[in-house]
Amino acid sequence: MIDFEEWLPLAVFSLTIVTVLLLSLPSTYGTASRFTKRSEHDDHRIQVVVLGDIGRSPRIQYHALSIAKHGGFVELIGYTDSDLHPGIRLSPRITVYRLPPTPKTLRTDNKVLFVVLGPLKVLLQTCSLYYTLGYRVAPARWMLVQNPPTIPTLFVALLICFIRNTRLIIDWHNFGYSILALKLGPSHPLVRISRLIERSFSSKAYAHLVVSNAMARYLGKRMDVKGPVLPLHDRPFHQFQPLDRTQRSHFLAKCSETAGFLEKIRSGKMKVLVSSTSWTPDEDFSLFLNALVIYAEVATSSLPHLPEILAIVTGRGPLKEAFISKIESLTDEGKLQKVQLRTAWLSTEDYAQLLASADLGVSLHTSSSGVDLPMKVVDMLGAGLPVVGWNKFEAWPELVIEGINGRGFQSSSGLAYTLLDLFGPDTTQLEHLRQGALLEGKRRWDEEWDPVAGKLLGLCK
Repeated sequence: MIDFEEWLPLAVFSLTIVTVLLLSLPSTYGTASRFTKRSEHDDHRIQVVVLGDIGRSPRIQYHALSIAKHGGFVELIGYTDSDLHPGIRLSPRITVYRLPPTPKTLRTDNKVLFVVLGPLKVLLQTCSLYYTLGYRVAPARWMLVQNPPTIPTLFVALLICFIRNTRLIIDWHNFGYSILALKLGPSHPLVRISRLIERSFSSKAYAHLVVSNAMARYLGKRMDVKGPVLPLHDRPFHQFQPLDRTQRSHFLAKCSETAGFLEKIRSGKMKVLVSSTSWTPDEDFSLFLNALVIYAEVATSSLPHLPEILAIVTGRGPLKEAFISKIESLTDEGKLQKVQLRTAWLSTEDYAQLLASADLGVSLHTSSSGVDLPMKVVDMLGAGLPVVGWNKFEAWPELVIEGINGRGFQSSSGLAYTLLDLFGPDTTQLEHLRQGALLEGKRRWDEEWDPVAGKLLGLCK
């Protein structure tokens, strides 16, 4: 026989815990609560989320700026390790919510330590993201989340959207499992688990934005998504513009990386080569260095008329120091004659002007998934800069048309011979590519965003 007096305290305690949990759940979109009042801005409030550095996520920043431009109110959530776009800082319609940074002790490139520290890092990220999305920001009609990273972003976003009656849009710029495979290998159990999680969670989103047609096809065939999949190609923002001769000369004179070589650049005796990177494993800079070594060898022997190269690599990331060390070693060995290499971290404005002042852009993005596209190439074309890039992946032709606005390569020797060809006596080839880049760069972000994301969010007709 059940002793009700014995079980009554436990039942009361359990009901109390459940009641407290229910009362402490985040408020729901479309209703007011004891803690939040219904606002006239609620219907136009959109949460834009990236579990990464906002300043190094240009696409996410462009989303926020476009939403604000069309009358929406943005709650931009992410890390703030780098400077934000000036428009983000100045807009009264954009509020930035900073996520607490992950402790450095939980960051590692060691595969063994990653298996141990990775779950701890995910746990901390889960707590901070849940608290921010559930309690620091008011409920919104829409949540736009960048993927990857997938874990724990999609889980937390889906949970909050379910509780708060919010529609989730996933903005895909790659796949989380394919990036993890670069670190652990494609057959690693964690990579397989990551793919299953990504496929399962993504299928429950309201809609999907993707950076390429190839990615849209992949999501439809391999990821079993239910909502509409809308290609929204990256396009250059307004600050990436061509410069005239006077503007170019002025920037080259004030830029510390180029000022010392100004007369050589003006006379055509030196060409400016620019590459941008996050210094991650999906970009092989040893290939770039090997190509420059080949160019230097040819330029100092059989073809001494070739111009010198000033190669400027911009960006921050974990592999930068190894790259600098390799440059110093090759220089000491005398293998980089007629080549000057510089690394830099520039403001958005200076980076845009550097691209517009350079002779050629280089992309070493190899694409972990085969269906993503490098934003850096979009910026280069927007500045009227022709591009040479690694082209051994499916989506590349959606951005660069061979011989029209750029050239492709698949090896260090291939890149070297492309440089020898374009910097040789026949300057018409490089000029032809520049004209193609100028034409491609005329299509801007607003023209791409308004009829796709703007229409989906109800901000554009």
